[in-house]
Amino acid sequence: MPNYLIQASYSKQGISDLISNPQDRSAIVKSVIEGLGGTMNSFFFAFGDYDAVLIAELPDNVTAAALAMAVGSTPGLSEYKTTVLMTSQEAIEAMQKASGVGYKSPSG
Repeated sequence: MPNYLIQASYSKQGISDLISNPQDRSAIVKSVIEGLGGTMNSFFFAFGDYDAVLIAELPDNVTAAALAMAVGSTPGLSEYKTTVLMTSQEAIEAMQKASGVGYKSPSG
């Protein structure tokens, strides 16, 4: 199953709600991911550019997009970003495939 890095930021209202009602959002997110046939490998609260960061396995890009639409459209979040991750072996396969693509730069 493909792996995804998911980064999210809470809106001002979302943060206010968490302060008023502290809760473990990882359990809720894990349940949603499992309901889509995936696995949540890690979940971290963070501070900086994003408030929550997680790694999940999902069946495919369509499922990852559905999760992004469902979760990212809620008023509790102000930002939601998904990055498709590759294993080292997949990256090596891509490198090997790239050598035979035949693309030439306009400058040479």
